[in-house]
Amino acid sequence: MRHRKKTSKIKYEHRMIAGLRNLLEQIEEWPEIKSIIPGEIKSVRTPFPKLMLVCQYEIETGLKCFAKSKRSVQEVFIVTTEKEALIARLKALFGNNHC
Repeated sequence: MRHRKKTSKIKYEHRMIAGLRNLLEQIEEWPEIKSIIPGEIKSVRTPFPKLMLVCQYEIETGLKCFAKSKRSVQEVFIVTTEKEALIARLKALFGNNHC
């Protein structure tokens, strides 16, 4: 647990795009979430007006999402055993188009 705070579900190994840390700290309290792992950051040409979390697809251990903000996109892996419940909560928070 070298890259985690003692009580956190978020792995802090990599940098995070602006605003992502606050968003992840907000959802890490959800009981469906076991772990959150931010990944690679890439730059994009088309800017996004605000921070959003978009679910790409289900993986064996949970969900692969992209956090999009201004001119950056960052992979975010969310580990869960309750995929459907987590997707429903994310849709309620971000709207139906984001999950």
